[in-house]
Amino acid sequence: MNELESRLEAVLFASGDAIDAERLANALGVTTELIYETAASLASQYDFERRGLLLLRMENRLQLASRPDYAEDIRRATENRRPPSLGPAALEVLTIIAYRQPVTRAFVEQLRGVDSGGTVSSLAEKGLIEEAGRLDVPGRPILYKTTDAFLRAFAISSLDELPALPALKTDNEQLTLDDLAERAEAAAEEGAPEGEAAQG
Repeated sequence: MNELESRLEAVLFASGDAIDAERLANALGVTTELIYETAASLASQYDFERRGLLLLRMENRLQLASRPDYAEDIRRATENRRPPSLGPAALEVLTIIAYRQPVTRAFVEQLRGVDSGGTVSSLAEKGLIEEAGRLDVPGRPILYKTTDAFLRAFAISSLDELPALPALKTDNEQLTLDDLAERAEAAAEEGAPEGEAAQG
């Protein structure tokens, strides 16, 4: 491990939260490109050695996290209860927002055909979605988008890594999202929220 890798590792570990690569570059006195190269090298070392840490890249942010394989050990050691998994309604709403963001609650409800206010609020409380401004129409409804926590939960670096959007089907003039929800449920079983990597 070279000096820059050690410095980057130290900063990310001490921070715990995701940090913008440009901010890291300024702090360490190097270019943003070199930060990304160094982060990729560190991530490869962690993976090759099956270390207990992961280096995650989420869009233009970097974060150290514990490897999901050891989530049960971490929970036992810290006596944290296993968080509940997302139900079908939450997965469906989260999927709509992930693929169509930024969207309003009304848009989600139009696709689902049912009131989704409680589910949207729950996802926001879990930190998987957040406000992304307001739509410029009468009433100025809130727009929602996914967060870095969403990327971590589903073990992806950016929204570009989401699976291809399956065709939506019409049923009595309402759209059903069975295929979409199945994909989200499968992703949730593989990663978090149940298997979400703990922050460093």
